Amino acid sequence: MIDHTGINCADYARSQTFYDAVLGVLGFSRQMDFGRAIGYGRGGGPAFWISEGAGMGPNREIHLAFEEADENAVRAFHEAAVGLGAESLHAPRLWPEYHPGYFAVSLAPTRCDPDGNNVEAVWHGGP
Repeated sequence: MIDHTGINCADYARSQTFYDAVLGVLGFSRQMDFGRAIGYGRGGGPAFWISEGAGMGPNREIHLAFEEADENAVRAFHEAAVGLGAESLHAPRLWPEYHPGYFAVSLAPTRCDPDGNNVEAVWHGGP
């Protein structure tokens, strides 16, 4: 169900030091680093992300990505969310910067779920 999750950190440098250490002893390492976002995993790709969140205040959004069965499920997720008032950040599409076949949709940061959390649907088997 949950493909990966992410949090926004008020003190990004301190959080990097913390998560490098505590996740390192569990066998996790940095799988991707985009400068303002780091994805940790055990070799199969990132399962947990931290991102720069300075200035977001105490109620920073979280990111949840739900793993889907295929492109049609990702598109259905998108249609259902928009039908309930969420705003689309972009249409469902491939994201080769993550890996070939990463097909996903994310909702706009300001209008995601009813509490403002960033949600995504992803399928890992795209063309």
